[in-house]
Amino acid sequence: MSRDDVIDAARRTDGLVERTPLLESEVAGVRVWLKCECLQTGGAFKLRGATNRLLQLSAEERERGVVAFSSGNHARGVAIAARRLGMRAIIVMPSDAPQVKVDGTRGEGAEIIFYDRRSESREEIAARISDETGATVVPSFDDPAIVAGQGTAGLEIMEQLGRSPKRIVVPCGGGGLASGIALAVPETEMVVVEPEGWDDMARSLDGGEIVPVEADAPETFCDAIMTPRVSPITFGILHGRHARGVSVSDPEVEDAIRFAWEKHGLMVEPGAAVALAAVVSGKLVPEEDTVVVVSGANIDPALHARITGQAA
Repeated sequence: MSRDDVIDAARRTDGLVERTPLLESEVAGVRVWLKCECLQTGGAFKLRGATNRLLQLSAEERERGVVAFSSGNHARGVAIAARRLGMRAIIVMPSDAPQVKVDGTRGEGAEIIFYDRRSESREEIAARISDETGATVVPSFDDPAIVAGQGTAGLEIMEQLGRSPKRIVVPCGGGGLASGIALAVPETEMVVVEPEGWDDMARSLDGGEIVPVEADAPETFCDAIMTPRVSPITFGILHGRHARGVSVSDPEVEDAIRFAWEKHGLMVEPGAAVALAAVVSGKLVPEEDTVVVVSGANIDPALHARITGQAA
């Protein structure tokens, strides 16, 4: 894959995804920029990749529909893109997915099949549905068209700043967003951020080969990025760009959610706040000319109220 793939995706999806704001912020007296994908249609960046992928399906493939697996944001992105194209969408979601994500996906007209993320394979379930229905499997990150679509956020960052920033800090589950941005902005330092215990991309980058999440990985409320194994596509791009990783704790993520709300009025979900958490906590020392991607807004209202002190 190359930057040209991201440029093609931007042309293909023009007018179908929002150009999200780049907001100036300040952390520890240092100016940083927040790329607000939490304000994207569907509440997350996922619409970018889903739209780019579905637009490339043939008429026959569109007739058979699509199947995707996701804890929520990719699910909703695929559901929105499919609805716009008049396609059937079946989504395999974990049974513990936040209700706000389930409702959002179902509200877009998608059919939902639940599974147990600890004992069942979402990939196997999706493959079985594909065999039975002829639907095209649309992975959340292990697909060149998905990666290229997510990378359009990186092109926007460059256009909005008028240059390449020194550093971009990105939440990372499977690495689709981070690797896409890495392709789009090749001169910029890339830092990926994951929840503690789910930092398989960081450990893979450190070791030079893909390392899966441990079977006894700790619980985290960062459901959107609880990915057990990254893909050769995303790992290869980030490894080639000499990206590095940082991990953050749930309490540090809560601090970032509060920061986004109190400073900017942004509602940010846990998995989408990990990059901001790395900077706010000081685990990644704030530096001038840093862009922090805030990737999603689909948080349970009661949880957000508790974290931000709005609960009765």
